Amino acid sequence: MPPAPLRHRMPMFEEIMLPHLPNAYNLARWILRNEQDAEDSVQEAYLRAYKAFDQFRGGDGRAWLLTILRNVCYSRLRKNKNVNLHEEFDESVHGVAEATEPAAGPLQGEVGPELLRAAMSALPEKMREMIVLHDLEGLAYREIAEVAGIPIGTVMSRLARARERLHRELLNLLAKESSHGL
Repeated sequence: MPPAPLRHRMPMFEEIMLPHLPNAYNLARWILRNEQDAEDSVQEAYLRAYKAFDQFRGGDGRAWLLTILRNVCYSRLRKNKNVNLHEEFDESVHGVAEATEPAAGPLQGEVGPELLRAAMSALPEKMREMIVLHDLEGLAYREIAEVAGIPIGTVMSRLARARERLHRELLNLLAKESSHGL
C-alpha cells in the first residue's frame, strides 16, 4: 500500500504524535543529560517517525514514538562514547533488589527536586530510563517492554533494581547533606 499523500499524512501525524512531545523531551533529557542533545534527538526522532508513519499500526503513538526516540538517544550516546551501555546491569556490581519497595526510613516524605535530580543523575542510563518511563511518564510495564525491546519480566526487575539504587543514592545524598550541616 503506498503511503498516504503528504497533505493527509501531516494532520494525522500531528494529531497522533505531537501530544507526546513533552514525554519525548523528558525521556531524551534524562537519557542524554544535555538539553541541546535532547532537543536534537527529539527533532531527529520526530523526523524519523514522520518518514515511517505509514508503518504505524494505530493505537497510542506514545510507545511507538518513544521507541524511535530511545534508539536515537542510545545511538547518539554510542557515537559520542559517553557511556558504557553494557556494564550497567552487571549483577555482581549492582546486585538484585530484595524488595520492590524501598525500606521505610528517611525517605518516607517528599525529597526536594534538586536532591532527586542529583540522585537520578547518579544512576546508570538504563536505570534512569526505567524510572523515567514508568514513574515519570506513566508507561505500563507492557509499554516499557515494547519501547525498550525487552521482556516484561526484565522491565519489572530492572525497575525494582533502579528504584533500590535510587533509594540508596538519595540516602547517600541525605547523609552528605546532614554531615555538612553539623
